[in-house]
Amino acid sequence: MKKFTSLSVIIMMMAAAFTLASCNEDDYIADTLWGVWQGDMHVWSEWSGHYYESHDTEIAFDRSPYEYSSGNGYWVDFYSNAPWDYYASNISWTVDAGTITIYSYEEGVYYYIYDYFLSGNDFRGTIESDWGDPMDFRLYKVSSPRWDGYDWGWGNWYGYDNPWYSASGTRSGDAVQDKPVRHIGKR
Repeated sequence: MKKFTSLSVIIMMMAAAFTLASCNEDDYIADTLWGVWQGDMHVWSEWSGHYYESHDTEIAFDRSPYEYSSGNGYWVDFYSNAPWDYYASNISWTVDAGTITIYSYEEGVYYYIYDYFLSGNDFRGTIESDWGDPMDFRLYKVSSPRWDGYDWGWGNWYGYDNPWYSASGTRSGDAVQDKPVRHIGKR
């Protein structure tokens, strides 16, 4: 019986060590992730029968002071030759068992980042949305998060009135009936 008790204690200690090591790894990933990352996420949108591809993406990850491996932030896709200049969304994110999960509030969609390499200035890997379409991405760290200046959803850039852009979502000022949806991957 004593041997069984000793074996049980050893198994529980190993399980506890594995759990703590996993949490520390998630915290390390969250610490490295903190900041603003910019690059190509291969994002595209379709609206009114037209296809538009984002030329640049900026994602900010800010840590929660209460749960170190999670936080909030924003995700902005910049467009050229589209009826809008950018699409900005508020996000929350978590790191759990090494997988980074991002939730976009404006879209109501989850994104999952896995098979990635993350260093002080380089972040590349695979991202997939709720509806599939995995895509490789590459981002570079550019700065700390900035929280002012974006209209969330489809709005004008840096909060000033742009005569070519209306908060309704089109440069012509026409109301947007069905707002464009962010897609990742191939069309």
